[in-house]
Amino acid sequence: MQLSIIICSYNRASYIGEALTALYNQTAALALFEVFVVDNNSTDGTPDVFKSWRALHPNGQFNYTTETSQGASYARNTGAKLATGEWLCFIDDDAIASPVFVENILAHTKLHPEVVGFGGKIIPKYIPAEPKWMSYYVSSMVGNFDYAPMATPFENGKYPLESNMIVAKKVFDQIGGFNTALPGVVGTLRIGGEGKELFYKIMSLGHTIYYDPSIMVHHVVEVAKLTPEYMYRVASGMGRGERSRTKAISSKAYIFKILEYLLKLGAAIILGSKYALQGNPAKTWPVIQFRIDTLKGLLGK
Repeated sequence: MQLSIIICSYNRASYIGEALTALYNQTAALALFEVFVVDNNSTDGTPDVFKSWRALHPNGQFNYTTETSQGASYARNTGAKLATGEWLCFIDDDAIASPVFVENILAHTKLHPEVVGFGGKIIPKYIPAEPKWMSYYVSSMVGNFDYAPMATPFENGKYPLESNMIVAKKVFDQIGGFNTALPGVVGTLRIGGEGKELFYKIMSLGHTIYYDPSIMVHHVVEVAKLTPEYMYRVASGMGRGERSRTKAISSKAYIFKILEYLLKLGAAIILGSKYALQGNPAKTWPVIQFRIDTLKGLLGK
């Protein structure tokens, strides 16, 4: 088996079928990859949705399992343990893969045989439409990711996002998988940064991580759910993840991260003012609030 695609799922019964159908209808032969849906304590009928979907799509290797320890890191690690592919691909349960997604992943592994980790483009699919207050900088919180126009190594500490990342299984196992101290979402609490730490570990081994825009997914974003409370959980979760990650390195690393976040807050204030002067006042406060909330998470608030 060349590729194992792992989908951590938590209460996305409305979208998991579309995500699976996009993988079922790939240009690549179904024999080249397998799919694992790891249900992380869903309460919305996700098991029944998968069962009904599978009855209508009987071909290929599409599997369903559960992980009761709450958090995406636990679920992804469970999927990785079951995987038989040489490569592990992690996408979200509301990510719709392009028809050539698998084909382009396998092409990338052949074109760059030295690479052990890479990721691709993520385009938000706003339902019903992108809100007026959304800006490029805030959209990273809903998965918007387009690093470069062509395949290229990541630089300056950049890395793939969790909803579209691929890792060689041997390296994933070597570094111990995702750090469960950074579980992702647990109830209403978010402690993010699990993908960042994973790729930083791989980079520390001397490997180069690549970006390939031809490996693309659309990420569903329900605009009605983008409440201030939700945006706070996401942004502060980024900060909490960095708090945990940097403190595990050293107190000095943590202090440097605080200084970095303060600089980013200053830059956000300047950027917000620029939006206002350009006649886009709706975008002013969200970009500043984003940086305030990440700083709060970093400080443990």
